Amino acid sequence: MTVHFPFQNSYSALPDSFFARVAPTPVAAPRLIKLNRPLALQLGLDPDLLETPEGAAILAGKTVPEGADPIAMAYAGHQFGHFVPQLGDGRAILLGEVIDRDGVRRDIQLKGSGPTPFSRRGDGRAALGPVLREYIVSEAMFALGIPTTRSLAAVFTGEHVIRETALPGAVLTRVAASHIRVGTFQFFAARRDTEAVRRLADHVIVRHYPGLRDLERPYHALLAGVVERQANLIARWLLVGFIHGVMNTDNSSISGETIDYGPCAFMDTYNPSQVFSSIDEMGRYAYANQPRIALWNLTRLAECLLPLFSDEQEKAVAEAQDILGAFTETFSTAYQAGLRKKVGLFTERDGDEALIQDLLDAMAKNQADFTLTFRKLGDAAVDDSADARAQFMEPAAFDEWAGRWRARIALDSQSATERQAAMHAVNPMFIPRNHRVEAVIQAAVNDDNYAPFEELVKVLAKPFDDQPAYTAYADPPLPDQRVLQTFCGT
Repeated sequence: MTVHFPFQNSYSALPDSFFARVAPTPVAAPRLIKLNRPLALQLGLDPDLLETPEGAAILAGKTVPEGADPIAMAYAGHQFGHFVPQLGDGRAILLGEVIDRDGVRRDIQLKGSGPTPFSRRGDGRAALGPVLREYIVSEAMFALGIPTTRSLAAVFTGEHVIRETALPGAVLTRVAASHIRVGTFQFFAARRDTEAVRRLADHVIVRHYPGLRDLERPYHALLAGVVERQANLIARWLLVGFIHGVMNTDNSSISGETIDYGPCAFMDTYNPSQVFSSIDEMGRYAYANQPRIALWNLTRLAECLLPLFSDEQEKAVAEAQDILGAFTETFSTAYQAGLRKKVGLFTERDGDEALIQDLLDAMAKNQADFTLTFRKLGDAAVDDSADARAQFMEPAAFDEWAGRWRARIALDSQSATERQAAMHAVNPMFIPRNHRVEAVIQAAVNDDNYAPFEELVKVLAKPFDDQPAYTAYADPPLPDQRVLQTFCGT
């Protein structure tokens, strides 16, 4: 049998200015590293066929499957606040779209599949390490319940790529609700091509916000919809200690998914100013800055949509500002509700926000592990001797706060075991610890050993379960294991 992708290609049916048609560059000797079998089934694909040499050749870009219409998408973007009028897919090629088992249209894209007209002198390839990182973290985010692009497969190319040194090459097959970004709108707005902006907005509404099509002001509603999704997304990032690392407008998805896992990381010790990305020298995209940057990015989207709002500039600006004004409240509502769940509060009372902020302040001062503090707090709901206090350099700081917390949770009617179960359902035991991800990458790159990768992916697929056989994966790094910087895949 032949591998079959039931492709539909709505984006490549848009005008030629939206993309460049380009085929993947064949690779020497593709070898499948990992196929996400459950995702393949969800997409209506045959995982057994994808695991054959023919499937590996398609997933590596050596063979273009029937029905594909390969394109590199055009977009612009603000990178660390500086506008670049043309970026585009420099090392990614969209093969096409499929309708999954739930009726949702999904892009299937090859990342690291060779140069495109947007490569800007780059080789268009990806090294093995960043491919494994994106596979691990994107699938972990999915398991955590956070909207995200997903990873269908990782394939070794049999070739090397040149970065600082020669590194083994790989291709990631990425699946997304779409790859349309704030920067996609900016690409056309910068060229004052209002008709293209309108065409793109109409496409986005049909694909992601179909309920808006018949409204009197669909473009206003589109901006409001993206604002709402982004506000909720960033709240969910903060609730698990995730730092994107490079929140440029070209990495801000219109669908509301997390996209482009470059120098991303999860915090170990809680620090609102935490930065891991080696290219974020000024801390623009630090953990606590992410809500502010998301609103900044959304403001850039609003600027693109102004001509669709009104011919009167002042009126259009006022309407956009009114819509953008909802971001802060939407984010705060989602974030505070999530924090209440993390500390086991079932009702909302005066003083809750201050109580939770006192915990966060104590965690920052005492270098408490973000993930384990909240997880162990769930255990402390049923056992006073649980070791949440062990996360603090000065355990007395936790004891003082815990006394007030116990008085507060006593005001709710739920039992201790109900509270623990509810807290464990939102406070993961396992996250992609940076030192674990790095160890997996080193084993693969240096020793061609993928057993650690397989095990880590397995553990992270059940982040809220205790998994007694894998408790070491919950441990924070020892001092000599700490990862201080993460790096962009290019």
